[in-house]
Amino acid sequence: MFAKNDNAVFALDLANQLQESTLMPQRTDYPHFQPITTRWHDNDAYGHVNNVTYYSFFDTAVNTYLIEVGGLDIHDGEVVGFVVSSSCDYFASIAFPDRIEIGLRVGKLGNSSVQYELAVFKQGEDEACAAGRFVHVFVDRASNQPVAIPAGLRGALERLVVQ
Repeated sequence: MFAKNDNAVFALDLANQLQESTLMPQRTDYPHFQPITTRWHDNDAYGHVNNVTYYSFFDTAVNTYLIEVGGLDIHDGEVVGFVVSSSCDYFASIAFPDRIEIGLRVGKLGNSSVQYELAVFKQGEDEACAAGRFVHVFVDRASNQPVAIPAGLRGALERLVVQ
């Protein structure tokens, strides 16, 4: 059984190993940013934003872009984006009342699916606090069957594709 201090050392060691084995995303790696203000209830008992909240940040950044730039109609449109996969790596903590920006790019654009690559940056900082992946499959609202990404959405997504 670990003592309280041993747990903290173990966690920091794991975080350092992850940072060393993963390329730290930089602000310049992303063509689009969505500002988000952390909220009081985002913090957990440890005083930082809870890990599950990052997925909400990702969802907000992606869908804001799709609605504002791609013209996605989330209420009445024929096409819906379903999340089929997501992941996140954490490099540094954030906490309320931090102002953050979610960097957004597209790593892979298929016929009916898109893989987003996202990173969380504190406002004004160049190195990411976290980086994640988020995959949408676009489906027909009525049948839930995969469909080709509509032209307007595809055009918006193509602007975010990185090589």
